[in-house]
Amino acid sequence: MKEIVPESPAIVRNQQVAIQQLFQQYVVPSYGRFELALSHGLGSWLWDVNGKRYLDLGGGIAVTSLGHAHPEIADTLAAQARKLIHISNLYYHEPQGRLAQQIVKQLAPGKVFFCNSGAEANEGLYKLARKFGHDEGRFEIITAFNSFHGRTLAGISATGQDKVKKGFEPMVAGFRHVPFNDLQAVRDAISPATVAVLIEGVQGEGGVTPATPEYLLGLRALCDEKKLLLLMDGVQCGHFRTGKFQSFQRILQGVRGAEQFLPDAVSMAKSLGNGFPIGAFWIQERHADLLSAGTHGTTYGGNLLGCAVALKVMEIIEREGLADNARQLGGFFRDGIARLAAQHPKVVTGPRGLGLMIGIELAAKEQIPAFAPSDKPASTQFVNRLHEAGLLTVPAGTQIVRLLPALNLTRAEAEQGLQIIERTVAGLSKV
Repeated sequence: MKEIVPESPAIVRNQQVAIQQLFQQYVVPSYGRFELALSHGLGSWLWDVNGKRYLDLGGGIAVTSLGHAHPEIADTLAAQARKLIHISNLYYHEPQGRLAQQIVKQLAPGKVFFCNSGAEANEGLYKLARKFGHDEGRFEIITAFNSFHGRTLAGISATGQDKVKKGFEPMVAGFRHVPFNDLQAVRDAISPATVAVLIEGVQGEGGVTPATPEYLLGLRALCDEKKLLLLMDGVQCGHFRTGKFQSFQRILQGVRGAEQFLPDAVSMAKSLGNGFPIGAFWIQERHADLLSAGTHGTTYGGNLLGCAVALKVMEIIEREGLADNARQLGGFFRDGIARLAAQHPKVVTGPRGLGLMIGIELAAKEQIPAFAPSDKPASTQFVNRLHEAGLLTVPAGTQIVRLLPALNLTRAEAEQGLQIIERTVAGLSKV
C-alpha cells in the first residue's frame, strides 16, 4: 500500500503567503493587519492555516459573544435560511418583532430600530437627535475625547480622536468634544444649538475607561435640566459584556438614585449577533415615535437571518447564566492583572474595565527594554508576543491591551489565558 505522506510545512506556509498576496493585490489596504491567516474555530479557540491553535480572548473585538462555530447558531442560520432570508422592511415578520420585544424587556418601555452595524446604529442616534431639536434649530451633539463612534463621516466627526479624522476634513458639523467623566465640562460646552450628549458607558477604543456613577447620574440630571437627549453608545460595552445587558446597568448597580436613571436612546451591535452582522438602537417610550415612516431606513436591517440569530444568542445567554459568568471571570482577570502589576510594575501598571471588557495597562514603552527599540506601540508589541504564545487579544491605543472574550469562556480557559499573559510579562521583566 502506498504510504500517505503529510503535506510539507513549506507548502502550508505558502498558503499563508498566498492569502496575504490576495489581500495585497485585491483588498483595499485600510486595515493594519497582524501576520496571521486564520482558518477555523471552535468555542474560544482558533486555528491558523499553519495548524497553530490560539486561545481567543479578543472575540473579534467583542463580537463573538458565544465563541466560534456554535452549533445552535449554525443550526438557527440553516433553519431560517431554508424558510426565508429577505423580504424587505415593507412587510412584517415575527423574528424582528420578537427581538425588539426582548431588547425592550432588558431596558424599559420603548421601541427598537434594526440596522447592520454599530456605525449605522449611531447614525440613527444622530438623526434622532436632529429630529428632536429640529423645530428649535438645535442640532449639536456633545461627545467625549477618546470616544469612538464608528467610521462613517458622521461617526468620525462624533469620535473624539484626531487620528480617525485625518484626511477626511471637513468634518460633519454639529459635534463638540469634552473630557470624559467631567460633568462640568459638559455643562460648560452647552450652547443654544446643543440637542444631545452622546457617551460610551465604557470607552473601548479609547482605553477601556468606565464612566463613573456620579458622571452618569449627573448627565441625566443635566440633560433633563437643559432639555437634551442623553444618548449612549453600547456597541462594544453592551449586550452583557460587563455583566449586565448594558454597561450603565452594571456601573449603577446598587448606587443610590440609580432607579431614576435611563438614557433616551442606546445603540448596540457587535455581540448582538455573535458575528452575524446586525445592529440596533433602542429609543425610550417618550421619544419612540420621533422617527416616523419615511424618516429612516435600511435595506438589510432587521432581516430574518440576523433577527433569528440574535434571538438565539439572547436565549443562550439567559439559559446558561452568561451575565454572571462575565462578572465572575471579569473579577478573576482583574485580580490576576492587579497581581501582575504588583509583581512586574515596569511592564504592567494595572487592570481596567468591567466584566469581560478588561484592559491590561502597560508601562511606558521606554520602561520595557524589549519594546524600546521598536517604533511600534507597546500595546502592539505585547499583542504580537501573545500571538507567539498562542493567545489572541486586541490593542487599544498605545498602552492598553483589551480582553474581550466570548461570554461563555470557561474558568479553565480563563486560567490558561492568564497563565500565558503571566509568562509573557515575566519574560519581558527579565530582559
